[in-house]
Amino acid sequence: MTSCCLHKRDTARFFGWFARSYRRRFGREGLEPSQKQLVEGLMRAGIGAATLLEIGCGTGYLHQFLLQRGAARAMGVDLSEKMLDEARGTARERGLSGRTDYRAGDFVDLADAIAPADAVILDKVICCYPDAGTLVRESSRKAARVYAFTIPRNRWWPRLGIAIGAMLLALIRCGFRPYVHDPAMIDRWLAEARFERVYENQTLIWLTRVYSRRADQENFLQEDSRTDLSRRPEHIA
Repeated sequence: MTSCCLHKRDTARFFGWFARSYRRRFGREGLEPSQKQLVEGLMRAGIGAATLLEIGCGTGYLHQFLLQRGAARAMGVDLSEKMLDEARGTARERGLSGRTDYRAGDFVDLADAIAPADAVILDKVICCYPDAGTLVRESSRKAARVYAFTIPRNRWWPRLGIAIGAMLLALIRCGFRPYVHDPAMIDRWLAEARFERVYENQTLIWLTRVYSRRADQENFLQEDSRTDLSRRPEHIA
């Protein structure tokens, strides 16, 4: 098995261990501080009646929260089938099953079969992916208007925590590894895709940024979206 396949398998397994506890934690405590910042940025960018694509959606509570506040539909993609089982269960409880769709797998592998959405969201996901450049480029290609993410801040204390976590994961022979990617590089990749930053906030650990696609690119993306939707029956709009 290649190191890439090992990472995907062990990432799915690692997060699957916590699927039920993630769902219960949100039921007790609601959004984390960094997620509240992410929601604030998305609301400012405008998600009313928007379609959402959340990559690494976990148990789905973030995009479901946004659906209850005006977004139209959402697709969630996650490596862990256990996470998605919890997401589907929560969607049923909230009466959102008809407005949600879920796919199991690596988004980069699935990208060609997934239609664009108005807003693409990656909450603490880029830091779980070894090839950040490919993930950001492929996911930004699917964002018609808004692109948002939360990653660890590029400071010594998140780096130390992640290094300790990696050692512990190695001890239990888990192939999953978290990363601290340079936010300046992510900015550059998104600028190349014609996005401009419209919101930034942070906590002690997490950095949240939201981007809007430049107006001179919107018509092109809308046309591309219509083309994709016409040939892909699995679209979310």
